[in-house]
Amino acid sequence: MTAFDESTPSGLASDAAPRLPAGQNLGAPIVNRRIADDVVDRLVTAVALGLYVTGQQLPTERELAAMLGVSRTSVREALKELTDTGYLEVRRGRSGGYFVLANWGPTSAEHVRRQLIANWSEFEQIFDARTLIEPLIARTAAVRRTETDMVPIHAALQAYLDAPDRDASRRADSSLHLAIAEATHNPILVALSVDLRTRISLNLGAEPYTDAVRRKAIEQHGELVAAVAEGRADDAAEIAAMHFKLSEKLMRELVERAERADAGAKS
Repeated sequence: MTAFDESTPSGLASDAAPRLPAGQNLGAPIVNRRIADDVVDRLVTAVALGLYVTGQQLPTERELAAMLGVSRTSVREALKELTDTGYLEVRRGRSGGYFVLANWGPTSAEHVRRQLIANWSEFEQIFDARTLIEPLIARTAAVRRTETDMVPIHAALQAYLDAPDRDASRRADSSLHLAIAEATHNPILVALSVDLRTRISLNLGAEPYTDAVRRKAIEQHGELVAAVAEGRADDAAEIAAMHFKLSEKLMRELVERAERADAGAKS
């Protein structure tokens, strides 16, 4: 099983299954590892990438369990560990839940190494596929879009511009790229775009994020929507190629940070 086995979309095995350490293939020895440990790796990496930012509330236990394809028990164990180690804090009451307290901690490099670095060849394949597919989608949307298609595209762009927080920004970003993909009128291209986005987001529903990336995305989103609306297919493809490098760049930078931290710890 690879980290992105289609039988387990989240890349996490069921709670009863023996674990293959990240990066090992089916010929490798089977080693038992708690599913909760995998969830911890995934969430620490997600926070370090900005999928969830400091002060943001995480999805509920039920939602995380569904996203990752594991039991609520494993999610609960992982959240408790992350709270005990200072990554999260618990707030009680009607609007309570788990909130991000720190985006990097003493063990972050170790978690990133297991989640990203050990599976890096697969991420390189995802980056490559996205570089090929997303410009094609943008180009095709610019050629085939109708006035009806442009309504949700413009609405999603405005929602992104008006987003008051990270959650609203995430939803608008997802809606915008889905609407552009749907403007191709090809469900296979739509499915490919959604699948690649899911893999980049570690099955947690959000692209890597920083304030600087949002500012750049605002500019690129506007340019992309204008190119699609005006039927400028070549421009749309070029803008999409640049835009979808933003997440890749953040992931590469995080891997470099983790590798530097590991090297510093060993010196």
